[in-house]
Amino acid sequence: MEYPGVSFVWNRRNMEYPRITLYTRNLVDEGNGKYNLMLLAWAEGQGSSIHDHANSHCFMKVLDGSLREVRFAWPSESEEEEEKEMQIIGQTTLKTNDVTYMNDSLGLHRVENPSHTQTAASLHLYSPPFESVLLFDQRTGHKTKGKCTFWSKYGVRTSFSAISAKLDAEDYENN
Repeated sequence: MEYPGVSFVWNRRNMEYPRITLYTRNLVDEGNGKYNLMLLAWAEGQGSSIHDHANSHCFMKVLDGSLREVRFAWPSESEEEEEKEMQIIGQTTLKTNDVTYMNDSLGLHRVENPSHTQTAASLHLYSPPFESVLLFDQRTGHKTKGKCTFWSKYGVRTSFSAISAKLDAEDYENN
């Protein structure tokens, strides 16, 4: 599948990444620093952590398969201290060609491939781009800061590893 104006070519072979990867984030375009356009590949049954969008706007289109988006209310400061389970405020299943929008004023979310037999792919536009997000534990509401990394940039594999995605202790907020 080729997209006009984009030099990155997507095909089902790009979905065959090692199973140790929760999902792959592939940078297609940096938009002169104004946005990031990414292709995300989702293995069967895998998904993202619950996360914010660092005050960015996110537009997402499902290119192949289906994805489930689960939205959560922001935990209050007292809920974080009490280790209270996060509140689900909505859930939507998106099919091929469906489009959705997310930003921090709408809450937090997790996106996952609900299929255990088929992969999925989605195209995401983030404006402005960001380098880190807050990740949340659904059971407690506790948050940590996570660095955003890419499996590939412009179709070329990066040197990303799971260790490189962890931030140093001074990069964490309130933990």
